Order: sequence, then C-alpha cells, then structure tokens
Amino acid sequence: MKIDTNSIKKIAHLARLEFDEGSAEKMSKDMSQILDWVEKLNEIDTENVEPLTTMSSEVNDMREDKVGHQLDHEAGLKNAPKRDADYFRVPKVME
Repeated sequence: MKIDTNSIKKIAHLARLEFDEGSAEKMSKDMSQILDWVEKLNEIDTENVEPLTTMSSEVNDMREDKVGHQLDHEAGLKNAPKRDADYFRVPKVME
C-alpha cells in the first residue's frame, strides 16, 4: 500500500507532529513498507492458531489464599511510634 506525502502531512497534523519535506518523504516510504508487511501478515492462515496472551512461557507460581487469624486493630497500632485514636500518625509529606 502506497502512502503519499499528503497523507503523511494529514496524519502528522492530526498527531501534532512537525517535520520537513525530506522527512515527510522518508516517513512515506517507511509507512508504506510497514503497511505492505501488515498486508503480508493478513495472507497467513491463522485458522487453527491459539491467540497468545503473553510472549513469556513462564508460569507464575502463586501461593493459595488462605483465611487465617487476623490481629485486631488495636494490636496493629500497639507498636506505632505515634498514633491518633485509631490511625497511624506520620510526618507531613507535602506542604
């Protein structure tokens, strides 16, 4: 598929890009090559090919979630350096 410089200029305007005539000509050639490559990909038979969800073959071994004993709120605040009723007090981060 051939992309002309007028199409490149229109795309550049929509994308708020600026480049000179030489760059527009090079961009036209590059985009034409990309679209030609995509057209070749469309010719491939992918009827019985499972879609990929990731390019990694690693499996994430996560532990099983288990319900356990929870400490009460007061026990969580017991060792806090500063507290205000039911909350931790921390130094101010932003002015």
